[in-house]
Amino acid sequence: SALYSHSYPGRRNARDCAGVSQYAMSSPGSSFVQIKHEDLLFYENCGGGSFGSVYRALWISQDKEVAVKKLLKIDKEAEILSVLSHKNIIQFYGAVLESPNYGIVTEYASAGSLYEYLASEQSEEMDMNQIMTWAIQIAKGMHYLHAEAPVKVIHRDLKSRNVVMTADKVLKICDFGASKFLSHTTHMTVVGTFPWMAPEVIQSLPVSETCDTYSYGVVLWEMLTREVPFKGFEGLQVAWLVVEKQERLTIPTSCPASFAELMRKCWQADPKERPQFKQVLATLETMANDSRLPDQCNSFLHNKDQWRYTHKKHIEEEEEEEEEEERFREEQKCIV
Repeated sequence: SALYSHSYPGRRNARDCAGVSQYAMSSPGSSFVQIKHEDLLFYENCGGGSFGSVYRALWISQDKEVAVKKLLKIDKEAEILSVLSHKNIIQFYGAVLESPNYGIVTEYASAGSLYEYLASEQSEEMDMNQIMTWAIQIAKGMHYLHAEAPVKVIHRDLKSRNVVMTADKVLKICDFGASKFLSHTTHMTVVGTFPWMAPEVIQSLPVSETCDTYSYGVVLWEMLTREVPFKGFEGLQVAWLVVEKQERLTIPTSCPASFAELMRKCWQADPKERPQFKQVLATLETMANDSRLPDQCNSFLHNKDQWRYTHKKHIEEEEEEEEEEERFREEQKCIV
């Protein structure tokens, strides 16, 4: 079983385990297991997180397969993860605190990221039931972060690459490198990835937890369309479209109305207008009880070729309009 600090009731006392030491962080109640670098056998690199590369490894003394995120220094991420415990949040085991081999050790989700899954042929088998199950799992993890965790956490970088899958297809939110403990409304620097970022995040304005709701709407869009959001656009083009033009991802007209409405609510420009995850979960529950929805949704999923053409056409029109604006700006410069 995972080793944890003695400060959490019901978990094994880490000081009873030979060769494992404690490391106390500045935040009250957060301390965690210190894992020796030599106690880890590294395998392949399995992707990059924010601010670090992630490797599959063996935690030798525990005979456990783990993921290790190598860092230049131990930052807030270890502190945040050490106080979290939820089935849809990646499980934290400890940290390596020996310079220069800093790292965070978590459970290893062997099926890769949701992003990779959606890009694979396997995703063609997805049906309404699978999307619903996963939408609920992500929303439950996010609701825990915002409303149930010992410290309220804004993730700030929720996207399909930061949602990983276990062998039995359970989703877990990971990569808290961009996260913030939320004790008050947080002013932030730009982190994250433009297609998933709320307008206020792109603009480096103060943020509240509903910036995560916006990102959640994008992940929901990804699951429904199995497309890459704003594919073909540069980051700053996306920023301009979302902030200046108030553009949002195109929802295919044949998308079931309840899903379309939920995504639109998540993408409201005013953060206060977006639902909290408690409301998202209530909406998903109502949808799950709608007997007509599975047929509508499965028909939509299986007729992808029909609506994909419309989506592609819309993107081409957006690109043309962007080029037109660019030309106009250049002409204005010449006039000045």
